Amino acid sequence: MGETPVAVVTGGNRGIGREVCRQLVNLDHDVVLTARDPARAAAVADQLGVDHHRLDVTDDGSVARLAGYLGERYGRVDVLVNNAAIHYDPWQHASSADLGVVREAMETNFYGPWRTVLALLPLLRSSRRARVVNVSSEAASLASMGGGTPAYGTSKAALNALTLMLASELRGILVNAVCPGWVATDMGGPGGRPVEHGAASVVWAATLPDGGPTGGFFRDGKRVPW
Repeated sequence: MGETPVAVVTGGNRGIGREVCRQLVNLDHDVVLTARDPARAAAVADQLGVDHHRLDVTDDGSVARLAGYLGERYGRVDVLVNNAAIHYDPWQHASSADLGVVREAMETNFYGPWRTVLALLPLLRSSRRARVVNVSSEAASLASMGGGTPAYGTSKAALNALTLMLASELRGILVNAVCPGWVATDMGGPGGRPVEHGAASVVWAATLPDGGPTGGFFRDGKRVPW
């Protein structure tokens, strides 16, 4: 029997992240739920029966402390789900955007995943079948992009570019971007599809078999145009 996979989920205290944690537990992963608020992380982790750790993806020290904890306790990371994100901004337009909001979105949605990958890369390389999943959005697709949500859309488009670069450079680690679709969460608002469906799209990429795709953009296991 193989070792139990170790999965780290950022922004795991609510919405898609929480459900990704739940589904990975059901698939017999050791899950480390991370969130900025340690009390919320602990409360949700207790409900799900998973490990937890505070993580602010915008803070180098916080990311380094997570890496140290994971290295000491687990010695490797098999799955990294970069889910933490802010500022879905349908009230804004690129022609009149508050660039302060855009910068904040970039710091969490783009630099945050990049910072986290860099810190956890030695642990991912210690895995025999590492997977990195960047939770993106079809709002980031240049093929269909229009106006609106400038902070969110541009930060996720940058994340897509990072996905391609990492997939090309990190041989042996599958790196993909996933659009969970419009999901009924605090960020997505009411009317979207059930959170279970959006999370399942992410979990699909987190549990790809050896030889699975890398450097792709997917929703429900099907490619999305870049």
